[in-house]
Amino acid sequence: MNAEMNADLNRLRRKKLFLFDIDGTLALGDTLYEGSAELLAHIDAVGGRAYYITNNSTRSGQDYVERFRRAFRLETTEDQFITSGYMTLRFLQAHFPQGKIFVLGTASFTAELEKNGLRVTETADGDIDCIVAAYDSELTYEKLIQACRALSTTDAPFYGTNPDLCCPIDFGFVPDCGAICNMLTDATGRKPVYLGKPSASVVELGLSLSGFSREETLVVGDRLYTDIACGINGGVDTCVVFTGEAKPEDMADTPYPADYCFSDIKELLMHCTGAL
Repeated sequence: MNAEMNADLNRLRRKKLFLFDIDGTLALGDTLYEGSAELLAHIDAVGGRAYYITNNSTRSGQDYVERFRRAFRLETTEDQFITSGYMTLRFLQAHFPQGKIFVLGTASFTAELEKNGLRVTETADGDIDCIVAAYDSELTYEKLIQACRALSTTDAPFYGTNPDLCCPIDFGFVPDCGAICNMLTDATGRKPVYLGKPSASVVELGLSLSGFSREETLVVGDRLYTDIACGINGGVDTCVVFTGEAKPEDMADTPYPADYCFSDIKELLMHCTGAL
């Protein structure tokens, strides 16, 4: 633990609202990291609340409830999952409720938008009011062509669900939404506005749902430019764990310094409970 990078541990033990990234932080795939279940139980025991802030837009909140129950044997509620897909849905409902929205994303992501009353297209024909790109595990070259056509032939605003360049998987990483958007930017010159982490609105939603204060809140993640930046943008304390993308050596020169730095969730648990 780097003393210069870690804030007062007594302050850490007073945290009640925990905004957790999932993959690379609490778990990898269907494997829950050691200490994750115990930390979540501790949060419940002290009257706190855990929310899960993920930039994976391929799953709905209900999908995550089922995943946590099946893979981790953890009971959660749909409102605990603040996904980049959900943040995008809220934004589109507020700003383009009647608009025609071009979407590059999975079939489930597109269906979720349609289920909530939005008018979606996957072809670049006709009038388009905005363009949205998401992490797409079903990506094809034809989808990229349609997205480039929409970006090149209209001046519709361009949004991305999240800026993550890579998504953790059992053997390493695969391209995420940020990498897909970079391809589109390289081809068309158009840059997206991202709606998930690191937007401060993710923290604001967690505060609103929970009723806790900023002083009682901690964002926990493994990625500096999304997770830690999200907490910084939202004005709350942050904690990075080195079980995903970020490494200890990254902390020497980063624009997103975390308040707390731990090797893994188990070490965070030990500091939260004072079991040192």
